[in-house]
Amino acid sequence: MKGKFFLDTNVFVYSFDDTAREKQRQARELIKSALRSGNGHISFQVIQEFFNVATRKFITPMSLLNSKEYFDKVFMQLEVVYPDGDYVKTALDIAATTGYSLYDSLIISAALKAGCNTLYTEDMQDGQNIRNLTIVNPFTD
Repeated sequence: MKGKFFLDTNVFVYSFDDTAREKQRQARELIKSALRSGNGHISFQVIQEFFNVATRKFITPMSLLNSKEYFDKVFMQLEVVYPDGDYVKTALDIAATTGYSLYDSLIISAALKAGCNTLYTEDMQDGQNIRNLTIVNPFTD
């Protein structure tokens, strides 16, 4: 992986999914690479979405104590993008021109704000380019 890259929520969720071993392995590799290289980025939205799933929807929900530990050891070791007015305006423009939902457009906007070249996500069109950002589905064969 060259340059800055952005990890969407599904990467973190799959890293805990024992029912999808190959996706779990790929997700864990992406997270390790993000932590090792210092080029991994996320947004505050990713943190919120992950903990919503992890503490409520996992087969064994993540405890709040384990959530805090994961937050410190993983999320706070990555570059976090926080929303501002321009970030939201960009997301609205992206939603209007691509047809993506506002939430997906906010993810794209955060990746752009961070100066990322690649957005790793399962939720958008693999290979699509948006303003110098390439969307990559890391879970395709």
